[in-house]
Amino acid sequence: MVAKTPPMGWNSWDCYGASVTEETVRKNADFMAAHLKQYGWEYIVVDIQWYEPNAASHEYRPFADLCMDEFGRVMPAANRFPSAAGGKGFAPLAEYVHSLGLKFGIHIMRGIPRQAVHGNCKIMGTDKTAREIAKTASICAWNTDMYGVDPSKDGAREYYDSIFALYASWGVDFVKVDDICRELPHEEAELVMLSDALLGCGREMVLSLSPGPALLEKAELYKSVANMWRITDDFWDKWELLYAMFERAEKWSVHAGAGHFPDADMLPIGPILQDYDKSNRTKFTRDEQLTMLTLWSIMRSPLMIGGEMTGFDKFTMSLLTNERVLGMHKTARHSHIVWRRDIDGNEFIVWTAQCAEGGRYAAVFNAGETVGTVEISLAELEIDSPTDALELWSGDTAWLTETLTAQIPPHGAKAYKIG
Repeated sequence: MVAKTPPMGWNSWDCYGASVTEETVRKNADFMAAHLKQYGWEYIVVDIQWYEPNAASHEYRPFADLCMDEFGRVMPAANRFPSAAGGKGFAPLAEYVHSLGLKFGIHIMRGIPRQAVHGNCKIMGTDKTAREIAKTASICAWNTDMYGVDPSKDGAREYYDSIFALYASWGVDFVKVDDICRELPHEEAELVMLSDALLGCGREMVLSLSPGPALLEKAELYKSVANMWRITDDFWDKWELLYAMFERAEKWSVHAGAGHFPDADMLPIGPILQDYDKSNRTKFTRDEQLTMLTLWSIMRSPLMIGGEMTGFDKFTMSLLTNERVLGMHKTARHSHIVWRRDIDGNEFIVWTAQCAEGGRYAAVFNAGETVGTVEISLAELEIDSPTDALELWSGDTAWLTETLTAQIPPHGAKAYKIG
């Protein structure tokens, strides 16, 4: 099964936008292999517009010329990814990532390049052309690279078959497809066709859908066609976005299971937005970062690092190498909120989950603005007898008789393995 547990890896977007280069990908892969692979981190994902030679930031150049083969399939820009020269595509870079014991992923936009349609490229293995399969009224609101593909047209499925056959030949393990998650139901048929093409390409790949927010009423569809789907628009280092994630997590957590996971988006930690200013680092406080990792882990969101890994400090590394918290991420089951309450002027939020290996998890969050103390009865955590508890971040232990008591700083969290 692909993605039996939530995928863990690194994505280039938060740090470099569309401007990522092969050199950057290789140095981050080297860092992950040396320092994070042993903790379960494994995917290296090249985000948007790797086929745009002059991409230089998080901003897109409208109607830019794209690198493309004769069949309308985008290819890595060789000036940014030198090993792709001569039609090799991402095969050499994927081979390098694989040599480190890691897995390689790419970002694509839904559809077919407008450039291919305007040039009326042939569709590989058919007598059809790009112009015949394009749905020119189906366009992305924020990027001009693509037209949608009309699934009712002969040659449409063959086009998607051709791009996934290409990715399989490169050795791609993870495909993030953009402009397709929140566009439903208008583009639902294209999503199903795309998923079928991936499943038929002969290579296992994680399928990730973006952007969010995903449509809750389409949860069963997402689960049937993809391994992860975004439940939010782009998530950045702002407390109000993190606070809003509690409500999204509450609604979506019931849909997490082996092979399919609601995605709370990337972790904007360490150095980010490097294309704007090399001094940029996450604006999240340390306690907010603990809250983020705790919520993502107990709700079983995929964990995709957004920062430049080679610039991580000791604290950031402590977030990503805590085996107790990462254990919760892998073994939590039936995660759900217990309650949200105002206590002495602070809002406390309590989650719990079963542990697949026995016992329970509890996560306690202080969404308020001051230090606060909360008591949670063991009965509320579905525990019916005295037991021991391990706080996962600190390693502190306690014996619980009737209640779990926690003192938590503002915007902070604690996580427990109980029993």
